[in-house]
Amino acid sequence: MADGLRRLVGAESGRVLQEKLESWYRDYEINSCDQNLNRCCEIIELNSQIQGQLFTILNETSREGGHYAGVETIKTRLLPWLGTCFSCATSGRLFETNLSLTQDSFERERQLRELASSQTFQLQELEEELTSTRLQLNHVQQELARSRSPSPRHSESKSPSPLPLRSCSPGRTRRTNASRRACLVARFGDIYAQERLDAETLLRTYISDMEMVQRIIYIAAVESFHAAKMAYRQFKIRVRETLSLGHSGPESLEDTVLDYIVRHEDLYDVQASVNEVIRSMNVNPKISFPPEIDFIVISTLIRELCRVAFAMQTLIPPLDIAFGTDGELFSETKYHRSFDSDFTAALVAYHVWPALMENDVVIVKGEAVTKRGALWSHRSRSRGRSRSRSTSPLLSHHLSRSRSPSPLRSGSPRR
Repeated sequence: MADGLRRLVGAESGRVLQEKLESWYRDYEINSCDQNLNRCCEIIELNSQIQGQLFTILNETSREGGHYAGVETIKTRLLPWLGTCFSCATSGRLFETNLSLTQDSFERERQLRELASSQTFQLQELEEELTSTRLQLNHVQQELARSRSPSPRHSESKSPSPLPLRSCSPGRTRRTNASRRACLVARFGDIYAQERLDAETLLRTYISDMEMVQRIIYIAAVESFHAAKMAYRQFKIRVRETLSLGHSGPESLEDTVLDYIVRHEDLYDVQASVNEVIRSMNVNPKISFPPEIDFIVISTLIRELCRVAFAMQTLIPPLDIAFGTDGELFSETKYHRSFDSDFTAALVAYHVWPALMENDVVIVKGEAVTKRGALWSHRSRSRGRSRSRSTSPLLSHHLSRSRSPSPLRSGSPRR
């Protein structure tokens, strides 16, 4: 008797296999999918061990019969069985069946995900409708209060429209802060390189004094940031008051307000800020303008500066421009000197472009002009100018408008 057969019988592998099959059969209905698969794999491994031992016994038995004994048995029984087990057709059908089951499982999971996503979207829509209704109710209450107690201020100003609500991703503002900051800093540089030069070229057709042209552009930049920051504060207060009515987290109210403003920057009334900038420039004592035209000719530059300045307030921390005054000590870390500057002068005669700051740290240098004696020369010339301009309403569709008489050029007082 072959030694392999003796070992196989002694190991009682067949009995163990039978016991495992019976045990699996009893527990199949209460097992999880993973447990049943593990049981099946365990039995397959044991069965493969038994088959390996049987093939060893087959080899030993065939050797005991000599060269030709058992050939007919192998040809008629073993080879056909092997051919059936490894038939391509059978394997193909098994693979196709498993693939079909897998695809059905994936399809069911996809449908469940779509259903969950649809329910989430419907819930968001209901929340948006509820908040929108609250906003409209708040607006109606404000209008009703105004109609009951009218005042000249209310009759002249335009009441704010109710805030629309659009879906937003919680925490999106903080996640996109770095990329938005980089884009806004780059846009600030583009305005300096493009819109500023376009405005400078346009102003030179009306004003021959290059210093005055550069002063006008610098003051336009300063006033644009001031107007945009004021508009941002008012808009933020309005959003906070409205969203606080239905805020429930998980984000803080301030983060929710900031997310809303970033997603709704198109609600910023940039034209109102442009008008405010032009009104401020009309009464600025440092600049003058020919009476036949208006600062509205550089409204493109002002509009782009207001938009960038407004968006910069939504950053964490916000960006702002540096405060500059004529006669301040020139700072190499804050400004570049203009090409026509006196590089030995220590004081700033006037500014060409503001520096961009973040928490009192310069991130983009501005431009300034340094000249010896230029500051005192400008002050002496300023004494001969009128210190204000006409503040009549702007005509948005015409460059010309009625004005008060042009500023005095001679420096002598009007009789």
